[in-house]
Amino acid sequence: MNSTNPAPIGIFVKTGSPQLIEVLGTTALDFVVLDAEHAPFDRGMLDLMVLGGRAARLPVFIRIPEIDPAVILSCLDMGATGLLVPHVDTAEQAREVVAMARYRGGRRGYSGGPRSAGYASLSMAQAVHLGDQAQIVCQIESAQAVGQAQAIAEVPGVAGLFVGRADLALSLGLDDPRAPEVLQATRATLQAATRAGKLAGMHVGGTPEREQFIDEGANWFVVSSDQSLLRQAVQAIAGAPKATLKKINPVVQSSVQSE
Repeated sequence: MNSTNPAPIGIFVKTGSPQLIEVLGTTALDFVVLDAEHAPFDRGMLDLMVLGGRAARLPVFIRIPEIDPAVILSCLDMGATGLLVPHVDTAEQAREVVAMARYRGGRRGYSGGPRSAGYASLSMAQAVHLGDQAQIVCQIESAQAVGQAQAIAEVPGVAGLFVGRADLALSLGLDDPRAPEVLQATRATLQAATRAGKLAGMHVGGTPEREQFIDEGANWFVVSSDQSLLRQAVQAIAGAPKATLKKINPVVQSSVQSE
C-alpha cells in the first residue's frame, strides 16, 4: 500500500504499451487495472502488459470484457494479480466467476507452462496455491446488483466489490453518475463490502472525490485513467485551446490557417 495514502490507489490503463506500465512502476501507485472491457486490448498485448507489471514490480489487474471461462483462464495464466469482473448482478454469478478462477473447488484448467506457474519451474502444488490467490473483484453496476451486494460480498473467494457508477446510473434510468440516487446506491454497496470484510472499491475522477469516498467507507480506488491523466497534464502545459488563442493572437490564427 502507498504509505502516503490510507487506501490503495491504482489507475485504469487503456493504452497498449508495456513501457507505460514500466513508467507507472516508477511512481507510488499501488496497482494498475488494464481495461480490456472498454479498450482495444488483444490477448498478446495483455500478456506484454502483465509482463511489464512483473518487471516493474507493479501489481496488474485486468478488467475482463465478459464473464467467460476462456477469458478468465487466459488472464490468470498470464499472471494477473486479479480480475475486475463487470456486471456481476447476483451471488450465483459471483460463485460462477470464482469457480472459473479457482483450481481447488473450482473449474480452472491447469497447466504448468504459463507465467502464473513459473514456466514449469514450480511444482503443481505450488502453482495451484499461487493461482488460487488471484483476487476477484465484482463490479456492482445495476439496481439488481445493489440489492444483492451483501450476498455477493459474502461469497467465498470474492475479494471485494467495485462500484461502477456510470452503468449504475443508467440502470436507474439516469445519466448522471453523481446523482443522489447513485450516491445512495454507492453507499449501500460500500457498506455491504465493509460489513463482509472485503475491498470496497470504486472509480473516482481525482483526489477530492477519493477523499470524499474514503469518508463513505471506500478503501480501494481506481483514480482516473492513463488517457485522462495524459490529457490533463498536456492541457496544463499547452494552455488555452487553439480556438481561444485564435481570438487572442492573429499571428497564431494565420499560422493555423496556413497549415
